[in-house]
Amino acid sequence: MPAGASAPVQRFLHSRARGEELVSKLSVHLFGRFSVRRADQSIDGLVAGKLRELLTYVLVHRRHAISREALGALLWEDAGSAQSKKHLRQTLWQLQAVLDRLRMEDEPRILVVEPDWVYVNPASSLWLDVAVFEQAFERTRGIPGDELDGAGAAVLTEAADLYHGDLLESCFEDWCLFERERLQNQYVAMLDKLMAWCQAMRRYELGLTYGERVLRINRAHERTHRRLMRMRYLDGDRTGAIRQFELCVAALDRELRVEPAKETLALFGQIRADRLEDRLPASGAPAARAAGNALDHLEHLRSVLLDMRRQAEQGIDAIEVVIKRQSS
Repeated sequence: MPAGASAPVQRFLHSRARGEELVSKLSVHLFGRFSVRRADQSIDGLVAGKLRELLTYVLVHRRHAISREALGALLWEDAGSAQSKKHLRQTLWQLQAVLDRLRMEDEPRILVVEPDWVYVNPASSLWLDVAVFEQAFERTRGIPGDELDGAGAAVLTEAADLYHGDLLESCFEDWCLFERERLQNQYVAMLDKLMAWCQAMRRYELGLTYGERVLRINRAHERTHRRLMRMRYLDGDRTGAIRQFELCVAALDRELRVEPAKETLALFGQIRADRLEDRLPASGAPAARAAGNALDHLEHLRSVLLDMRRQAEQGIDAIEVVIKRQSS
């Protein structure tokens, strides 16, 4: 493995707000509609099929080098060993040629291709939406939404706005489905924190928009329904809050075949009786905050374990493919 290949790529931008720099950099958008461009130049149509899948895989796994043997086996698992290596070699050459069309003369290549490894060049000035998104998630990890400062809320807002759709929507390979769900869960967690921040700041109208974005992904997200009920009521829309409860009941029944939780029913009772106080919910209490921080820590550990499991499964799959080819 090349020295330093496992270190995080340090040259990715930390914020989309740095507009002038972004214009001068090669940018890749993996959320929603796939896009590779620099300013008004675009090569979207030239990065299709396996070129697109290969580039996306390497960028998503940009924190470490990837074995060419494993990469070929993953992307061309039905081909023989020699054939998959040939496909990978040709695809890497084509991808480098396409990316070079938008590369400045003095810029290093985005990808480093070695005889046994492929990885993102740490010296690259590439801007990547997924990198900015994940940096924002890590920066605010463990901070309850109602304790975010203005800078933290701005970072999450910019990151959430990058999520124009799921990761590489046209790909349905197992590796992509796994990463898509992981990033989608991070997106929902960001929106949940932003809702809590809006509630603490009494910016109910903005908070409602974040909640609606969560429900577009998961209509049965009960905690989001509760936040929406509370914010609609506090914003003076008691009827809307009651209607939100009805939508919650219907979604839980349709999607999960379950009844609302006691907390949801209690909140509805307060709203119906017109007795809900304009204050933060009990989750703002010190004990609950401590529990929330512990939960964030456990979720981080789960994320690490899932990442280790993913890498192990990919390694096992690659080895099994190689063994199968050698025995055939």
